[in-house]
Order: sequence, then C-alpha cells, then structure tokens
Amino acid sequence: MEQILGYLGLGLVLALAGIGSSYGTTIAGNAAEGALKRKPEASGSYLLLSALPSTQGIYGFVAFFIMLGKFTGGTISGMLCFGIGLSVGLACMISGIRQGQVCANGIVGVSQGHDVVTNTLIYAALPEFYAILGLVGAIMAH
Repeated sequence: MEQILGYLGLGLVLALAGIGSSYGTTIAGNAAEGALKRKPEASGSYLLLSALPSTQGIYGFVAFFIMLGKFTGGTISGMLCFGIGLSVGLACMISGIRQGQVCANGIVGVSQGHDVVTNTLIYAALPEFYAILGLVGAIMAH
C-alpha cells in the first residue's frame, strides 16, 4: 500500500501541475486571440503573457524527477511522496490557473492601449511564487 501511495503521489505532481499550466495558458491564450483582433501589433506581448503559466508544468515535471529519485532510492516513504505530490501538484495547478487569469487581464489591458505588460508580469509573479515554494519543498524533503 505504501508503494502504491508513492507512485500515486508521483502521478499527482505531474498531472496536477500539467493541468494547471494547460488551463492557465488556455485562459491567457483565449484572451490573446481576442486581443489580436483589436491590436495585432502587440502580438509579442500577448505571446509572452500567454506562455507564462506554462512554468508550473515545468515545476511539476522537475518535482516529479526529484521525487522519483528520492522515492525509488528509499530516501522518502510512499506516504511522504504522496503528500508532497498532492501538495506540490495542487499548488502548481491553482497557481497556473490563477496566473493565467492575471495574464489574460493584462492582455486585455494591452489590447486597449494601456502600457501594462511590465506590471502584469509583476502581478503574475505573485501566484507563481507559491508554485516555486512547492518545488523548493519537494527538493528539501528527505
């Protein structure tokens, strides 16, 4: 049972982080598609802001490999691996979705002629910070 929980935790960190990035990039990408109709010359800014929520999926991927090594190496138990996978996966998922919403609002602002790309990047870094903390927690677990 302990081993099953460990592998479930590995799957959760990868899947949940990927789901968050998928939703986040889609939310921002949908806003970018609408914004292109209004102000197509700002497509570089739209692309940057649409891609930002993809980082949570990367964090989940990195956490997966770190946890895999620790779990199969016997450094962490199956129960701990499950807990880490669930918590880091949820942090990355929610962070990615919410970051996508922040980026979408920034994209709309840019399309309306406002110079908000830099501020949007700063605001978008706030939910990202919690995904990074989750990754750091996965790294530090032993």
